[in-house]
Amino acid sequence: MNSVHDIIIIGGGPAGYTAALYSARAGLDVVLTEKAAAGGQMALTGTIDNYPGFEDGIDGFTLGMKMQKCAERFGAKTENAEVISVDFYGKVKKVNTAKSTLLGKAVIIATGASPRELGIDGERELVGRGVHYCAHCDGRFYKGKTVIVVGGGNSAVSDALYLSNIAKKVYLVHRRDTLRASKIYADAVFEKENIEFLKSSVIDSFIVDEKLSGAKIKNTSSGEITEKKCDGVFVSIGRRPASEFLGNSVMTDENGYIVTDESTKTNVSGVFAAGDVRTKNLRQIVTAVSDGAIAADEAEKYLSGK
Repeated sequence: MNSVHDIIIIGGGPAGYTAALYSARAGLDVVLTEKAAAGGQMALTGTIDNYPGFEDGIDGFTLGMKMQKCAERFGAKTENAEVISVDFYGKVKKVNTAKSTLLGKAVIIATGASPRELGIDGERELVGRGVHYCAHCDGRFYKGKTVIVVGGGNSAVSDALYLSNIAKKVYLVHRRDTLRASKIYADAVFEKENIEFLKSSVIDSFIVDEKLSGAKIKNTSSGEITEKKCDGVFVSIGRRPASEFLGNSVMTDENGYIVTDESTKTNVSGVFAAGDVRTKNLRQIVTAVSDGAIAADEAEKYLSGK
């Protein structure tokens, strides 16, 4: 018979390992399952400058390993396996991984979200070497340079405005002829002299000379292709929450994000969601860490019957 853990945590990013740390320090039996390396998406980030406590910055992989060690120091256990399905019916929850079935009294889902890619040849090879998905994380590398932002929603326009204060020139590439962003954001773009809006356009391919040096832009109306020199491309066309494995076990919004309030409680008793996988306004490492602490506290209250 499988033992029944107090808490099962799905996902080993900053939210997951913070939840594991807080739960284990509280004396609970905690097991965390992560399909890849500690840190999740964070582990792919070269330099992190916006997480407090590291005055010279820190790379995402190292920070993820440190978070794992902190949690395991207090007894949290890690199982490296992908979760295939779950069964949250009843007081004992089931989490089926590629290796085993885990049983727990409470579950914290912290599987995060990944950026949507353009799907262009060479994109993945250029990640961190000219192609980025977080302007606030990597924008500082492009001070006085030329960048392209892809997207037309609030996030893309916000990224373009942020980068316009750092870069010399910003091209905002959007496949439609008008921006989807709210009027206040859109108006701000057209007031910026160093932002050029390339409407009805998509990136057709990257230009690489040892490193990224530009992009070929295709006009979706005319089919014309022009080349734009640039030092970096920031893709901001949305994110994809890692929630498909959940099926209909918890409530999600139209984009697949798990619906919670700031308590991290889902619509299922004893199941919580923390970090980028849940509905929230800001998705950053520091907010994921905050969610992890709250989820652990709420799970402990649930287990104690409070």
